[in-house]
Amino acid sequence: MSTFLKSRLARLESHLKAENPALLEVLPTYYKFDKLLYKTGLLDRETSLASRISWWPLISVLGTFSSGKSTFINAYVGDELQSTGNQAVDDKFTVICHRSAEGGGNQTLPGSALDADPRFPFYRISHEIEKVAQGEGKHIESYLQLRTTDKEAIRGKIIIDSPGFDADDQRTSTLRITDHILDLSDLVLVFFDARHPEPGAMQDTLEHLVARTVTRTDASKFLYVLNQIDTAAKDDNPEEVVGAWQRAIAQAGLTAGQFYTIYNEKAASPIEDKALRERFRAKRDTDLAKIKERMDEVELQRNYRIVSVLETVANELEHDVLPKLRTAKAKWRRGVLIGDGIALGALVAAAIGAAVYFKWVPSLEMFTFAWIKANWIDATVGVVALAILAFAFHFWMRGFVAKRIAKPLSESYGQVELNLKNAFLKSAGAFQSIFRVEPAGWSKRAGKHLRTVRETVATHIQNLNDRYADPSGKTAIAKDDPAKAKKTT
Repeated sequence: MSTFLKSRLARLESHLKAENPALLEVLPTYYKFDKLLYKTGLLDRETSLASRISWWPLISVLGTFSSGKSTFINAYVGDELQSTGNQAVDDKFTVICHRSAEGGGNQTLPGSALDADPRFPFYRISHEIEKVAQGEGKHIESYLQLRTTDKEAIRGKIIIDSPGFDADDQRTSTLRITDHILDLSDLVLVFFDARHPEPGAMQDTLEHLVARTVTRTDASKFLYVLNQIDTAAKDDNPEEVVGAWQRAIAQAGLTAGQFYTIYNEKAASPIEDKALRERFRAKRDTDLAKIKERMDEVELQRNYRIVSVLETVANELEHDVLPKLRTAKAKWRRGVLIGDGIALGALVAAAIGAAVYFKWVPSLEMFTFAWIKANWIDATVGVVALAILAFAFHFWMRGFVAKRIAKPLSESYGQVELNLKNAFLKSAGAFQSIFRVEPAGWSKRAGKHLRTVRETVATHIQNLNDRYADPSGKTAIAKDDPAKAKKTT
């Protein structure tokens, strides 16, 4: 483990000790899992699982251009942080967090402040951008910015405001960052514009933020918000606007979920009809209260999310990663054996061809012990030469086949971006037998290690449940009557 990683993890431990001791006990389990992943080559020793997730409660706000995302964030935080307007006013991902007491007024910091700081969820994101758009990694300022405020609503949380999803020149990189955000977030608010509920205007958002999230195991963290619904009050049938929006989402595959309709009163169009105004306002207040309640609970969700990451990675390892590595190694073994067979056949064919060409027929005497003893130098040289040739070809074939099989394997697979390519190449290394079925670093002992991690995760979940739930009511009894609490135990 590098000095930098040790320092980073030490800062994380210090932060958790002061801010959230419940998660401090989870860190050793992350370190145990690291050791297993190091042995298999799935994780670089310069990093840790603990460094690949966000330990801060993270809320992301995504959606179409001009759907009121920034207005909503400003109202929630209680500060005019984000520019607002009817046109696209911000084409960057903006990370909003609480500033320190010494930080002065509100600040807007460049993208490098996020890319270079391991405490934030975009640490080294420029490397990921570079993978999908060569040369774009150095333009990190075009993608990210950090804004700070002293408002209490944001203390202990990070909110990410995204650019819209209309097509642009940076589309591939933008979607790569969006995928990264979706994996890290504890809560995702997906905004749509009630002024443009038709599927055409919503297509990018529907495709990337709805269709791709339906099958996610954490789909419950997505809230779908039809904003600026006040504009529908001018229609003869405002319910039809909501119906059109829900039908468009259903066509993208989402038939059930958490749907909300809201608007900002300060930015709203006047609703002249009093009864209609009260009906819209009541629905808006109810939905806003539910959304803010989920946002206020994000710290609790964060605790469970960080523990659940271990279970998720364990499942990915057991059900996806290991089978892929076993399959890749089996292909490699077949390729090497076929290559060795071809080489042996070619050698025999060459020997026969030489014998025919030179009209040389070997005598049976050459295969007797007496002949070998008398000509041991020639025999030894011949055997050693053939052995060296065979070994050289064999190892060349191992490397050649390994490179071909490794080429399509992912270097960032799953939620914590495990390196399948590196793990396979380690399994196909010089000291790895082609007849060993299991990948490098995996054994019965490793399987037992993984089961231990799973059992520890279950214990962590139970500990969190004990903090937030009390099915037996013993905690309440203990507060009212300690003596009675003893009897119930």
